[in-house]
Amino acid sequence: MAGEPQDDCLFCKIVAGTIPATIVRETDTTVAFRDINPQAPTHVLVIPKAHHRDAAALAAEAPELAADVLRETQAVADQEKLESYRTVFNTGSGAGQTVWHAHAHVLGGRGLEWPPG
Repeated sequence: MAGEPQDDCLFCKIVAGTIPATIVRETDTTVAFRDINPQAPTHVLVIPKAHHRDAAALAAEAPELAADVLRETQAVADQEKLESYRTVFNTGSGAGQTVWHAHAHVLGGRGLEWPPG
């Protein structure tokens, strides 16, 4: 069920504290932690604490929570002192999503060319 923790979800386990992560920010509804395979000097993931499969599901099922995640991307950028940064939501395996829990990547600290990837 949407919003409920999933036993097989890596990010639900991070929220529960059963898998360690380097937490950089936490609110009542979100957790932000460093990516274990960083693609930039700053690479932080911002996730909702409630489980939603991807960004599209999050937006449809809990738009207020989607806003919390987006607001936290700015808070992370401010905390990390990023003058410019990229926020990425990968939705679907063809877009590179590998963990099926909605999450935003906050990338910065180097030039980020366009188009990506």
